[in-house]
Amino acid sequence: MDHATSPDPACPAGFERCPVALEVQRLRGECQRLSEISQTDPLTGLFNYKHLMHALEVEMERTRRTQFPTALIMIDLDHFKAVNDTYGHQAGNEALLWVSRIWKGKTRQIDIPCRFGGEEFAIVLPGTSLLQAVRTAERLRTIVADSPVILNGQPVYLTASFGVDVYRAGDRLTAGEFLERADHSLREAKERGRNRVCHEHARSEKVSTEVTSEERAALFVTRWPRT
Repeated sequence: MDHATSPDPACPAGFERCPVALEVQRLRGECQRLSEISQTDPLTGLFNYKHLMHALEVEMERTRRTQFPTALIMIDLDHFKAVNDTYGHQAGNEALLWVSRIWKGKTRQIDIPCRFGGEEFAIVLPGTSLLQAVRTAERLRTIVADSPVILNGQPVYLTASFGVDVYRAGDRLTAGEFLERADHSLREAKERGRNRVCHEHARSEKVSTEVTSEERAALFVTRWPRT
């Protein structure tokens, strides 16, 4: 056995008493913790922009290999500055936490919700068609609009605008270009009056908020590895 290259080199004192082995173990744990911190938004616990771009690259590569599309939903909370101005920044943070729990709790386990920045969010949906992604966005929009968040003891109704796009195997796009396409649809949703879902294609397709049996089953699927 090559002790120099072994993951846990043997120590005459035994692993539990070997100071070098214990220090290596501690450093591994610290590296893992720092890696998680570097990819996580400290307020909401969602993934951050750095991880969003990594996830897009991973899922777009998966699309090229498997032919299954990758969808992206961009979200912006409407008139959020008014929430901060009226109820204070702490209440604004509570509102951000509230919607973040919706993004995590009302999407599939394989989906990847991220905080893009400020009051803007993104959700990567692996193996998802445009119509399925639009249904998901419309369902999330309805949940936010119909469910008040309690701020300073008062029920407050929020709304959000959604932009949706999909990456297919034949598309020639970078992760940044894919993000820009979805963001363009988000800007269109805001320009059209907010509290709506916009997407570049399938304008005339009927959108349903009903969860299909396949979508329901996918809620309990383990997240795909992100490496």
